[in-house]
Amino acid sequence: MREITLPEFPWDTLAPYGDKARAHPDGIVDLSIGTPVDPTPQVVQDAVRAAADSPGYPPTIGIPGLRETVAEAAERLYGITGLTPAHILPVIGTKELIGTLPTLLGIGTGDTVMIPDLAYPTYAVAAAFAGAQTLTADGYTRIGPQRLALTWINSPSNPTGRVLGPAHLQKMVDESRRRGVLLASDECYIDLSWEGDAPLSVLHPDVRGGSFDGLLAVHSLSKRSNFAGLRGGFVAGDPQVIARLTEVRKHLGFLVPRPVQMAMIAGYRDDVHVRDQREIYRRRRELLKAALVESGFRIDHSEAGLYLWATRDEPCWQTVDFLAEKGILVAPGAFYGAAGATHVRIALTATDAGIEQAAARLLA
Repeated sequence: MREITLPEFPWDTLAPYGDKARAHPDGIVDLSIGTPVDPTPQVVQDAVRAAADSPGYPPTIGIPGLRETVAEAAERLYGITGLTPAHILPVIGTKELIGTLPTLLGIGTGDTVMIPDLAYPTYAVAAAFAGAQTLTADGYTRIGPQRLALTWINSPSNPTGRVLGPAHLQKMVDESRRRGVLLASDECYIDLSWEGDAPLSVLHPDVRGGSFDGLLAVHSLSKRSNFAGLRGGFVAGDPQVIARLTEVRKHLGFLVPRPVQMAMIAGYRDDVHVRDQREIYRRRRELLKAALVESGFRIDHSEAGLYLWATRDEPCWQTVDFLAEKGILVAPGAFYGAAGATHVRIALTATDAGIEQAAARLLA
């Protein structure tokens, strides 16, 4: 049996600071994890209830109408033209897809996966679980002729909120194709843009050119539709890769529950709840950002997504401790790579009252 060495779960190391924050006289404001706190939209709830009587197994590839709905929404919302059902596969939450992608593709010992310098930890965990190595870089310039099995990009970024522009995306597509490496783009925060140009998908025709070859994009309803507790998303792109993933997942029984698939259809057909939720986050972001800046923080990147990438130009754990004293728990930038050593990630996913409390404590 191959021994799998996984890193310590990051949030376990944050526990003592959580205890300190909870000891605040007015309690903790937890801004460390980006889990939605607002109600799941009524249109989604209604779809789940209506499909509750689902005695049979749902198809791996998706129930009738799901992939067509996703294709239509991708064009309407993100300008991704040309998607057909053959380009799309529903998944049981995108963390599941990201965490298993190397294994499902047959990547393993002797292979290398490239991930961003600052990255969601699951990219590296997924590679380690498959037995592959990871290499951190935001582009191919630094790595020379290194042979790669998979490259991840993430725009808008978790944790930084950075949005990769069209030129950067095009360069990554062109170089990935030249090298013969699959390029996977995590676009789970694409609906939450605050400053500058709207994020582009790697599947947008201005980026991909005339082909989906060698490209995957990962999308989630968790943040846009407060869907995290239902677990639903999709991966789209190269139809040959989608067919391979579908076949393997069919054998393994990776089936999105039918009520969740119906809820996905409802979520992608309704844009009103997404606009409403984005406005809620906008108000929280403006209040919290202003308080952080006034209290001596600098906000870097953070053009999109659900986080503020903040620094006081000191070691990140020192900042975590400083905020814990105020009853505010945040995530240290070191969780996401060495380049985050002086930053903290501050989530917008608290109630209005929680964000107001955090802002007041920062300014007290």
